Amino acid sequence: MIAPSADLPPEGRLDGAEHHFPVRVYYEDTDLSGVVYHANYLRWMERGRTEMLRCVGIDHAGSVAAGEGGYAIAEVTLRYRAPARLDEALVVTTGVRQVRAASLVIQQRVSRNAVVLVEADLVAALVAPDGRPRRQPRAWLDRYRALITEHAGRELPQ
Repeated sequence: MIAPSADLPPEGRLDGAEHHFPVRVYYEDTDLSGVVYHANYLRWMERGRTEMLRCVGIDHAGSVAAGEGGYAIAEVTLRYRAPARLDEALVVTTGVRQVRAASLVIQQRVSRNAVVLVEADLVAALVAPDGRPRRQPRAWLDRYRALITEHAGRELPQ
């Protein structure tokens, strides 16, 4: 008999200060030429950020459900370096780079083995249900700062 946990979706894993989230390229992710459609990298990065929150013990869904607010992307810069193709195994790597009272600066990349395909720098702001910025809970700030301290002095590998 298979253990019930075997049916759970992947959460990825923390590797030091970075979160690694595996994805596979499916037919639905590609255009007619078999290359990943550009917007799908953003979807994978969203999943990577969500799973990173889960792995560091932040209940983002609970915060939204309780009316305390949730993260919204305030700014994003993408650099496409190489295409991904049908059936390739990729990894989304997420790292918190700076913590502010109401936002985070996050760096992400999507890679195939050692090849970086897409890089992103973004700002995620915590917003109240009315859409206004709000301070992040102290416990969240402490978790993020611990990740940054662990990462101090190192950049994401290229």
